Amino acid sequence: MLALCQKTISKISSVPVLNKRFFTSLFEMEKTPFDFTQDNYKKVDKILSKYPIEHKKSSIIPLLHLAQDQEGYVAESAMVKIASIASCPVSKVFETFTFYSMFRSKPVGDHVIEICTNLSCTLRGADQVLNAIQEKLGIKIGETTEDKRFTLLEVECQGACATAPVVVIDGNYYEDLEPRSINSILRDFARDVVPKPGTQSNRNGPEPIGGKTTLKTEPLAQKIPEDL
Repeated sequence: MLALCQKTISKISSVPVLNKRFFTSLFEMEKTPFDFTQDNYKKVDKILSKYPIEHKKSSIIPLLHLAQDQEGYVAESAMVKIASIASCPVSKVFETFTFYSMFRSKPVGDHVIEICTNLSCTLRGADQVLNAIQEKLGIKIGETTEDKRFTLLEVECQGACATAPVVVIDGNYYEDLEPRSINSILRDFARDVVPKPGTQSNRNGPEPIGGKTTLKTEPLAQKIPEDL
């Protein structure tokens, strides 16, 4: 009987979705039970109302966002709950979760710092900004401060290359950063003060510091013939 069980487990473990990690996850889910709050269940209903009943799995991404907003990360027990709500296999939720970099699998601090180290930001000094953050908080990429206030994450392009280097904190963009300006921003957050997002230089968004050099006037609209 024991030999039969071992043989069965061996076969199951060879399946990519049901590997050793899966069995470990069963125990982890017991340690971290998950359920949406009553208020969030109202949001769940609103999310589901946007999709045909036969395509509820289309709600996976917004449900993952909702779970992460509630807990700060997405536990595997949350994926099981989402699969139940979306009427789909857990593997489908897991595939979606692992495809997108914005979803987190571990608890994070009160403030999540996402620094872009892609080409534009690196050319504009992202390494110096990153070093300043790590020195100020005493943590490295992927770590959380001992007081659970800050988590530092490395991300790909944030879509604000014109105002590089960019750091996103709690969803707010802080642009045109230097070591001095990021230190000031972190001091504000440590005092529970949310600094003003946007460019930290004296220019207007992505415009040159000295102001516009082209496209200074409104475009001239082509006159429409009166007989049309």
